[in-house]
Amino acid sequence: MSTPPEAKKHDSWPPGKLLALDVGLARIGVAVCDPLGLIARPLYVLQRRTRNDDFVRLAETVAREEVQAVICGLPLNMDGSEGQQAATTRTWARRLANALRALLARPVPVEFWDERLSSYAARELLQGDTRTGEDAAAAAVILQAYLDARRRGDATTYGRIDLPPKE
Repeated sequence: MSTPPEAKKHDSWPPGKLLALDVGLARIGVAVCDPLGLIARPLYVLQRRTRNDDFVRLAETVAREEVQAVICGLPLNMDGSEGQQAATTRTWARRLANALRALLARPVPVEFWDERLSSYAARELLQGDTRTGEDAAAAAVILQAYLDARRRGDATTYGRIDLPPKE
């Protein structure tokens, strides 16, 4: 999969764990990596309720896992362009970033990563294993692709939300 020209290389991440999200209308797949940023693993599938409930649960996970940043899957069209679903995801992620800053009393950067074919790859990876939710596995696929690209020095961002600390 080629990286579109609007993708940018970003080398200023602090060391530590990253949380990845595969955001859907009914569920959010959640995955995390180790502190060295080598291996992604699925955590859980969040059954969506209200936006506030979802943000509280995600903030609890960020705090418990000591996450430094969030990688949010961006649903690009197959040609790499952004459609309505990508715009919706960007709006949701901005709200998440604001909620995390308010709930945790610190900003948590949110970076976007191409999620094309992540659900397909997750189904292949699981091969019928229902113990791990497909959405959580898709989040792990997104995060592992991000980590691998970062390690290779490839472009690793499709945009980033960096809020200032709350005054």
